[in-house]
Amino acid sequence: MKTYMNRILRNFDYPLFIVYLLLCLFGLIMIYSASMVWAMNIYNFEPSHFFKKQLMNLAIAIPAFLLVSIIPYRHYRNKKFLYGTLIMMFTLLILVKFIGFGDAVGAKSWLSLPFGIGNLQPTEVAKIAFIVYFSGVFANKYYAGTLDEIKTTIFPTFSVLTASLLLVLLEPDFGATMILFLVAISVIMASGMKVKNYLIISRFFALLGVLIGIVLWIKWDTVMTASRMGRFLAFTDPFEYIQGSGLQIVNGYIAIGAGGLKGVGLGNSIQKLGYLPEPHTDVIMAVISEETGLLGTTLVLGGLFFIVMRAFTVALRTKDAHARMLAAGVGSLIAIQTLVNLGGLTGLIPLTGVTLPFISYGGTSVVFLSIALGILMNVSMFVKYERTK
Repeated sequence: MKTYMNRILRNFDYPLFIVYLLLCLFGLIMIYSASMVWAMNIYNFEPSHFFKKQLMNLAIAIPAFLLVSIIPYRHYRNKKFLYGTLIMMFTLLILVKFIGFGDAVGAKSWLSLPFGIGNLQPTEVAKIAFIVYFSGVFANKYYAGTLDEIKTTIFPTFSVLTASLLLVLLEPDFGATMILFLVAISVIMASGMKVKNYLIISRFFALLGVLIGIVLWIKWDTVMTASRMGRFLAFTDPFEYIQGSGLQIVNGYIAIGAGGLKGVGLGNSIQKLGYLPEPHTDVIMAVISEETGLLGTTLVLGGLFFIVMRAFTVALRTKDAHARMLAAGVGSLIAIQTLVNLGGLTGLIPLTGVTLPFISYGGTSVVFLSIALGILMNVSMFVKYERTK
């Protein structure tokens, strides 16, 4: 045990850990700045309410990161563990449909945990479950030489993919559906599957598209609520709908533009004073841009870019298929979620409510993204050990 811990300390990816901590710390500061007025005026809470809650979230997230980082990633190939992960994911996604509660746009996205512990967002669990399950299954098939078999590999795994995406879509959560789909693609591309099978895979995706279209047609009134339709209209031209659904995007533009190079200073944002709804959540980058300017925005995006590039570098350096898929999956998750968040804020895609990794307020998000980063840390340590032994 002592030898194992010494090896961990010797191969620990300290730059990755430091950047992760700095992002969490900066996010904590910006959550306090962005939420203090909203907490008092809207919720009648003390100014530091959301700051304290996020501090408690980080008190769980950081130890979770450290714990997961010392668990050898090869354990995630255990078949019982993989089946357990799959059962847990489907159980949560089904439960949230029946006993979950929602948000302003009608999505049932949350489960209330017992004993007043807090709330859980199953789609955040599903993001990690996707990476772990598909990486583990494909790795086992790769080592067994059956990765390219249609009946034993492609059909079963894509059936799981289709069923889980449809469950998330029925919440309905378009942002999470898109992220899960793209993360699954990244794991598939890193699996080493033969190119000829991509034609078969494309047919599965075409079928998935048809199924999604049928679900949307049948459940149109449930899925496309007035609020959600407003988001799509605002995406087409936010200034045309500035008196309604486009106001949030336009105020985001104003916040970004007002920041300039150095920003207006911490705590001095105007847009957080009621113009941006829930400014500490998915639109927190607008407040960051306004208060810290281009310099602060660049530092945040630079930190996230560093983590993503670290993940892809690890994936490219390792000769182990399982390690490659895990690293590529985690890197893709953080990259895609960041792009979806920024795309909604800047009007490139409709607003989805997706958080900015490690920065936005949200317990489930920061805890499970930290777990994902813990998996990446363990893979990174393995790669470093293999290259130096």
